[in-house]
Amino acid sequence: MRKRLIALLAVTLVGAGCAPSRTPGPRVESEVTTLLVENQGYLDMTIYVLRSSQRVRIGTAGGSKSSRFTIPPDLISGIGVLTFIADPIGSSRTSVSEQIMVTPGDQIVLTIPPR
Repeated sequence: MRKRLIALLAVTLVGAGCAPSRTPGPRVESEVTTLLVENQGYLDMTIYVLRSSQRVRIGTAGGSKSSRFTIPPDLISGIGVLTFIADPIGSSRTSVSEQIMVTPGDQIVLTIPPR
């Protein structure tokens, strides 16, 4: 009887050691999605991202410079379709991109040609 009890206890302990952990692991951060704006013009541009009817200001891209921005994760859920707007400061010649499919972790490059 004692040998059976020891064997049963050993099997129980081995089984408990193999059970998956129920404690949550470290939280995995979502992938960062970036926008690289290569502004070849001389005017500074205010950059917006448009999703459906929501327009969100991303930042200002200086003239004749490259600027990198982080796209807010709440604008991208799974595969998102985004449009980018470059609004020149001091001019009314706003540029609008095509619709672009974006997934988390992508890097989008937007080139603004000189005018």
